[in-house]
Amino acid sequence: MQDWLKNIHLSDLPETSAHYALQLAIAVLLLVAGFWLIARIANLFARALRRGHTDPTLVGFLRNAAYGGMAVLLVVGVVQKAGFPTASLVAAVGAAGLAIGLALQGSLSNLAWGVLLIVFRPFRVGDFVQFGTIMGTVERIDLMQTYLVMPDNREAIVPNSKVGSDAIINFNRLGKRRFEITVGIGYQDDIGRAMQIVREAFTADQRILEQPEPGVWVNALGASTVDLVIRGWAHVSDLWEAQTTLTRTVKERFDAEGISMPFPQHEVTVKQILDAAQGAARP
Repeated sequence: MQDWLKNIHLSDLPETSAHYALQLAIAVLLLVAGFWLIARIANLFARALRRGHTDPTLVGFLRNAAYGGMAVLLVVGVVQKAGFPTASLVAAVGAAGLAIGLALQGSLSNLAWGVLLIVFRPFRVGDFVQFGTIMGTVERIDLMQTYLVMPDNREAIVPNSKVGSDAIINFNRLGKRRFEITVGIGYQDDIGRAMQIVREAFTADQRILEQPEPGVWVNALGASTVDLVIRGWAHVSDLWEAQTTLTRTVKERFDAEGISMPFPQHEVTVKQILDAAQGAARP
C-alpha cells in the first residue's frame, strides 16, 4: 500500500481516484451479490439436511457454520480482488480466532460434544438416562447442554462436555428391561411349591414377557431364610407396575398357602453366675 501511494502523482490523482472508486463499487456489488448467493446455498444445504432427517438443532448449527465460513471466504476474496493486501487481514482473522478459541475453550468443548451427541444419538428426548450420578428423563438436547427432568420433578441442566465424559446409561434404548426380586422363605417350607407359585404369578400377569423367559431360583441359604431370586422381563413402560404387582401377588399367595416369610431373629441366652466368694459371705 505504501509503494502504491509513493507512485501516485498529483496529476494522476483524479484518474486514480475514479479507478479505485470503481473498484470499490464493484467490490460492494460483489459483496451484496455474494452474501445473497451464500445465503441461498446455506438454505439449500439446510433443506438437504432436513430431507435427510437430521436433528433440527444440528441443522441450524450446520447451516450457520456453513454460512459463516463462506462469508469469510467471500470477504477475503473480494478484498483481494479490489487490490488491497489480504495477508494482514488473514493474519488478524487467524489471531482473533485463536484468542476467541482460548477464551471460550469450555464453551467450545460443550459445543463439540453437543454436535456429537446429536449426530450419534446415544439417547433421545423422552429416554430415561443416567449421567454419572444424575438420573432423569431427557427433556431437551441443545448444542451446549442437555436438560433432564429428575424423578422428583427437579430439572437438571447438564453441560454436554460432562455428558460426553461420563458413562451414559440409557434405560429405554432397548425397549425392555429385567427386574429382580429377592424373597426369603422358612427352612421348613416347601421350596418346590413356593417356586411353583411364583411361576403361576408370571403366567397370570400379561405384562411379564414370555421371552426372555422369567425364572425363579434358590439364591442363598441365609441365617433364617432360604432366599429365592425372582427375575422377569417387561417393556419399559410396564416395568414398575409389573414388578410391584408381582411382589404383592407373591406375598399374598404365600400367605394363602401357609408359606412363611420369616424376618431375621436372634436368640439371646442370659446366664447368671453367682460369685462364690460373695455367696459364702452371705448369712
